[in-house]
Amino acid sequence: MKIRTGTLQQLKSEGKRFAALTSYDMHTATIFDEAGIEVLLVGDSASDNVLANAGTAPISLDEMIPFGRAVARSAKNSLVVMDLPFGSYELGPDQALENSIHVMKQTGAAAVKLEGAKLAQISTLVDNGIPVMGHVGFTPQTVHALSGFKVQGRSDEDALRITKECLDIEEAGAFAIVLEMVPAALANAISGKLRIPTIGIGAGSGCDAQILVWQDFAGLSAKTPSFAKSYLSLRQQLSQAASAYRNDVIAGDFPSSEQSF
Repeated sequence: MKIRTGTLQQLKSEGKRFAALTSYDMHTATIFDEAGIEVLLVGDSASDNVLANAGTAPISLDEMIPFGRAVARSAKNSLVVMDLPFGSYELGPDQALENSIHVMKQTGAAAVKLEGAKLAQISTLVDNGIPVMGHVGFTPQTVHALSGFKVQGRSDEDALRITKECLDIEEAGAFAIVLEMVPAALANAISGKLRIPTIGIGAGSGCDAQILVWQDFAGLSAKTPSFAKSYLSLRQQLSQAASAYRNDVIAGDFPSSEQSF
C-alpha cells in the first residue's frame, strides 16, 4: 500500500503506530520499503553519516538532491520526506518555498521537513501544496545555539514552550512533528494533545511513531546514541567480511575457478 500523509493521520486516529528510518541510497531505500517501513527520511544527517562532516549544518541543498532522488526512485510504498538543510529556509517563506519547489521537482519526494517553529514558512509551503513535517525539541542544525547535545524540555518553562511550538506547528498545517531528545513524559503529553502524529527520536515510547538514523539502527555507526537500539552488528560484520576478502586475495584463493571464465 502506498503511504501518503493522510495514511499517517489515519494510523494516528486508529491508535496504530508506524516506523520511520533515514535513507540516502537505492539499496537501503529498497530494503526498508520492502520491509514495510512507512516513512523514509532523507535526512540532513547524511552530512555526518555519509559525507563525514562534523554535524548536520555543513550539508547543502544541492548535496542532498542526489540522495533524495535515489531514495524516491527506489521506494515504491514508503512516504519519502526530504530534510531542508540549514540555510535553505531560515530567511523566510519565499526562500523556503523556492527551495522546497526545487527539492520536490528534482527528487520526487512527497514532503519536506524543517526544524523549529518556522510558522510562516510552514503555512506558506502548505498553502502551495507542499506537505511539511515539523521538528522540535533538540534541533541538530542549531546545536551551537543549544550549547551542545542536550535534552530539551526538562524545565517547566521549556516544556511549555515546546508544547506551544507543537500546537502552533500543527495549526500552521504540518502533517507530523518529530520530537527529538525530550523527556518521555513530555512527548507523551504532547502526543495526546495533537491531532497529527508525533515521531519520536530519544523521546520515549509514547509517540505515535519512532525514527532512527539507519546507521545507528544497523550497528554501522562507531558510536550508537544512548536513545538508539542496534538491530544488527553491521560494522563488525563488514569488518570481518573485508578481512576475509583481503586474506583470500593475499592467499590467492580469490578468485577461484568458480569466479573465473
